[in-house]
Order: sequence, then C-alpha cells, then structure tokens
Amino acid sequence: MDLYETIKKRTSVRKYQDKPVEDDKLQRILDAGRLAPSANNRQARKFVVVRNEELRAALAEAAEQPWIAQAPVVIAVVGLDTDRTMSCGVPADPVDCAIAIDHMTLAAVAEGLGTCWVGHFDQDACCNILSVPPAAKIIELLPLGYPSAKQKANTRKPLKEIVSYDTFA
Repeated sequence: MDLYETIKKRTSVRKYQDKPVEDDKLQRILDAGRLAPSANNRQARKFVVVRNEELRAALAEAAEQPWIAQAPVVIAVVGLDTDRTMSCGVPADPVDCAIAIDHMTLAAVAEGLGTCWVGHFDQDACCNILSVPPAAKIIELLPLGYPSAKQKANTRKPLKEIVSYDTFA
C-alpha cells in the first residue's frame, strides 16, 4: 500500500472482530514505533503489549470505554522521561511517544488492522494495572485489531483553513 493511501485510510476504529492479531504483524507494527524519531534520539519510551483478556477489560474500565476490551491487543505507550522539556518549552515525552504512536497507527493500516488513540483514561489506575513505575507515565492507550465493520471516511478541513505561509494568519 502506498504511503499516501495509508494515511488517507487511517481512521479511529472502535469496533473489532474477535480475531487475534498475528505475531508477525504485531512485530512489524511495534518495530515501526521503535524506528520513530525522538528528541536527541533518547528513545525514552516503552510499549506494553496487553493481550491478556482480564487486563484489557481492566484498562477498558479505567478508561470508561468498554469497547477497548474488544480489541485483541492494547498497546500502552509509556513515556520514561517525564520531566524532560525540549528547549522550545514543550515536554518531550508526549511528542516522542506521539511520533511512535503515529508510526504504529500507519503500520497497522498497512497490515489491514485498525487502531484508535485513547487519551481518556485514569492514569493511576492504568499504571497500577500494568505495573508502570511511578517515574513513568502512560501517554496513550492504543487498541489494535481487525475492524469489525467498514469505517466511515475521515473528514478534514481543507488545507487553506489550516496552512499559512511565512507568518501566522
């Protein structure tokens, strides 16, 4: 699949088939996240792959989103350098993890799978469920699996509404 076609096909999937994700596909998706750039190449992130049904159900409850438990895999993307701020004043962990997540979401589409960025969850509860140490922070949960139905197309603003040249306008 062409990169631009993959980008256009990516959408948030909230309904999954009861079908496991093959190990080879999962490994390629995780590798896409591993290869993502990070500030100063610190790579201060960890991907916690959750296949256990009870743990997925507990994460879904902590996120107040029952559909998450349907996904055969949930990847918790964990930032390991929570105090680091880039010289521009922006925290590095969320940016570095977001780049990795985006690489994984696009790799998932290329593999015929679907994902959904989930940022609505109880941080403390999810960290407890997954034994994430206090110095780290879960940046996003990423359910992963085969979509159960055809997804509706994304609607996006036209470029002229979101792009300006030379100065902010």
